[in-house]
Amino acid sequence: MPSTGSSDLVIVANRLPVDRVTLPDGTPGWRTSPGGLVTAIEPVLRANDGVWIGWPGGTEQDLERFEFEGLDLVPMTMSPDEIENFYEGFSNATLWPLYHDVVAKPAFHREWWDSYVSVNRRFAEKAAELASEGATVWVHDYQLQLVPQMLRDLRPDLRIGFYLHIPFPPAELFQQLPWRRQILEGLLGADLVGFQLAGGSQNFVRLVRQRVGHKTHRDLVYLPDGRTVRAGAFPISIDAAGFEELARSEAVTERAAEIRAALGNPRKVFLGIDRLDYTKGILSRLRAFSELIADGRLDVEDAVFVQVATPSRERVEQYRILRDDIDRLVGRINGDLGKIGKPAISYLHSSYPREEMAALYRAADIMVVTPFRDGMNLVAKEYVACRFDSDGALVLSEFAGAAEELRQAWLVNPYDINGMKAALLEAFAADERDLTRRMKAMRKQVLQHDVAAWADAFLEELAAVRPSHGKSVRPAKRS
Repeated sequence: MPSTGSSDLVIVANRLPVDRVTLPDGTPGWRTSPGGLVTAIEPVLRANDGVWIGWPGGTEQDLERFEFEGLDLVPMTMSPDEIENFYEGFSNATLWPLYHDVVAKPAFHREWWDSYVSVNRRFAEKAAELASEGATVWVHDYQLQLVPQMLRDLRPDLRIGFYLHIPFPPAELFQQLPWRRQILEGLLGADLVGFQLAGGSQNFVRLVRQRVGHKTHRDLVYLPDGRTVRAGAFPISIDAAGFEELARSEAVTERAAEIRAALGNPRKVFLGIDRLDYTKGILSRLRAFSELIADGRLDVEDAVFVQVATPSRERVEQYRILRDDIDRLVGRINGDLGKIGKPAISYLHSSYPREEMAALYRAADIMVVTPFRDGMNLVAKEYVACRFDSDGALVLSEFAGAAEELRQAWLVNPYDINGMKAALLEAFAADERDLTRRMKAMRKQVLQHDVAAWADAFLEELAAVRPSHGKSVRPAKRS
């Protein structure tokens, strides 16, 4: 066994929790990435002298281990070929569409797979080098599904957890993957494999039984070497209290009023905030809204739709096509249905800081979240956390993981344009009592099941899976 490092907790993720930026003096620096994962894991890392392994983006080759705001970070390098084949290729043009119900057709290229294997091996070797004897290693997401078994081979003393942030597909879809058995065996290197929903966990166990031939019972897989692997559902969440605090701030309150004023103070503001991705159902929701305007059921004097589409994977052809399609649709809708100073849709292809997002959530009367498939969708939860007056409406796809928790939303099938139109109208016309009843129930769910509770639940379960092996991770002391 290789000599061990000094970290009792190792986080392995495709990305570091920081982004490269240029500082005011022109030198390169770092800033914390947006997103809930770092919020959840940061206090656990601190409590356990942990280290985070990940790619910082870009092709810099000479980056050393560094500390940022008290976090111990180890950057992994990526060559241009690896970005093309491992990241843009196998991760985002093979696995991403396959795991999202084949909304787009996945591509299967052997050179992409070879790159996926080699990058996963490099991450596993780095984790093996840094982990102390009996340490806990928590591996994240679809880009690194081979790491658990590679790491198990290098360091059988470790306690290994894996968490998949995106959906895990049913057998009928997963079986298209030429390397299906290798992926399943890679995940079985973990002691605990976590999914957003129980359905994903059940799909995994069923596939292991059918394709690998291991004995299973409910959520357990029994391996020939005597190890037991548990699969479970751990729905991820957000820093709900942090979002509410931000939403209550004077600056965000003022900015929300400015946004509504800039939109002409319409009676109701509809809002969509998504990464620009074909899984998000952006075109369908904009068509539904525009048809309501065209039908005379809504009027641009009363209602405006603000759609924020955060740039994403712009080197991948499918994403460039989607951006062009949305640009054309928004132009056509506003040309046909808008009035001077009153566009039907305000479309923003940009990314915004948390403060601006919170202001948009406060400004919006109706949040529209309509993905064709989503592991969870944290935007829906962020909107709920920001509605501290228990007002506002959420129109939510039943194919988002969040729909299992936010049952009081107006749930829609994003493939059903007429059904979506009916839900948008109901949310538009809903009375205050109905809105308050629904939002109070959703807020209770989001505030009680926040991202800290998610991280603690996973790590506690991981600690219980192999009681005779490895060190237990200490829970973070949270205020």
